[in-house]
Amino acid sequence: MTGSAAPPPPDAGDARREAGAPSLEAAIGRKVRALRQGLDVTLADLARSTGLSVGMVSKIENGQTSPSLSTLKALAQALNVPISHFFEDFEERRDCSFVPAGQGVRIDRRGTKAGHVYELLGHSLRSETRVEPFLITIDEGGEPHATFQHPGHEFIYMLSGRLTYRHGDMRYEMGPGDALFFDALAPHGPEALPELPVRYLSIIVTPPQE
Repeated sequence: MTGSAAPPPPDAGDARREAGAPSLEAAIGRKVRALRQGLDVTLADLARSTGLSVGMVSKIENGQTSPSLSTLKALAQALNVPISHFFEDFEERRDCSFVPAGQGVRIDRRGTKAGHVYELLGHSLRSETRVEPFLITIDEGGEPHATFQHPGHEFIYMLSGRLTYRHGDMRYEMGPGDALFFDALAPHGPEALPELPVRYLSIIVTPPQE
């Protein structure tokens, strides 16, 4: 008997709605309504001045549709505000990236040896500084690899297993609970793997490009 298909995982928009955060459409709609009411303008008046139907203006105010750029321009002119004014409330929200257990995105990093699994646990949404938190697993048969180099800084925190971690000319024997923070431009990575499997958190912070 064929079973029913599993429902697709929720996307980031679903997560935001479940958390009670407003969508962009809702934020724009509330701003349009507040501006219209502040000017003591009716829906019909705003519709006439923008060339939109009353029904369309109502849908925009209720967050039921995503207005085009030309529609936003017409609304901005009618309400005497810059287009950017419609996005202020939405942009004030701070970054938040939620990843349920076991649903991190598998990443194939350039230069990674066999047996190294990188699971991306989140990402910065608007910040110019890139922050990438990874859960790294090195399984049985995994090979040492101590020649990673990239801009920025990296923080690692050991969860299980044991390894020898190299940074430049220094080597660190690391086990559960040990942490290391370093300049990632120096060659670095696990040089020896005496106790597998190994799991550790790696947070890579890359500054904005000049």
